[in-house]
Amino acid sequence: MSARDQVLGAIRRALAVTGEEPSRRKIVADRLADHPCGVIPARGQLLPAARLALFQKRVELVAGTVARVATAEDVPAAVAAYLRADGLPPAVRRGADPRLGAMPWEREPSLAVAVGASAGDDLVGVSHAVAAVAETGTLVLLSGPDNPTTLNFLPDHHLVVVDAATVAGDLETVLSRLRDTWGQGGGPGGLPRNVHLITGPSRTADIEQTLILGAHGPRRLHVILVGEP
Repeated sequence: MSARDQVLGAIRRALAVTGEEPSRRKIVADRLADHPCGVIPARGQLLPAARLALFQKRVELVAGTVARVATAEDVPAAVAAYLRADGLPPAVRRGADPRLGAMPWEREPSLAVAVGASAGDDLVGVSHAVAAVAETGTLVLLSGPDNPTTLNFLPDHHLVVVDAATVAGDLETVLSRLRDTWGQGGGPGGLPRNVHLITGPSRTADIEQTLILGAHGPRRLHVILVGEP
């Protein structure tokens, strides 16, 4: 018997259940099927322009930065501008996301753009978020070759492109949209293995309550917000 089996067995004995009771299984099945929402704060329930302003404010409050551009064609220039402002080498790595692939990177001839997962030696990674949450300044990214998970954690600088139209007021709205688009679960055509929620750069205050950025991932998070809602 594994340690997991021992722990779960002890819990079942304490509750005097087996886990096979029809009433208990129905409760779980109903909850998974109905996707009940908790209380949704009013903070994110705003008109589109105000919602984007709140999203930018919340990103900045958690030590991120935001650049706004009019169209996706402006993204390569915004990436190059970020690198110049921070004195970084003109090189980035992005995933195979077709939205990123369609951008005119050739307009920045000095910028070297690699495609694929990071092996840990990339200073700057570029991803495309599937959505964002204004209430908390959170970015929502799906795992897979389009936006490899390694780009979320290994580069020192993480640049994330997000379409303004996908910025929702609250997380519950984003999750509902994901289910409507991708279905209820994984498998062919379903949601990818991971849905990443990123709020600000990596941080920890475990040691003497001193805030350290970049402890477990990127120390800089830069959002490029495209268009209007």
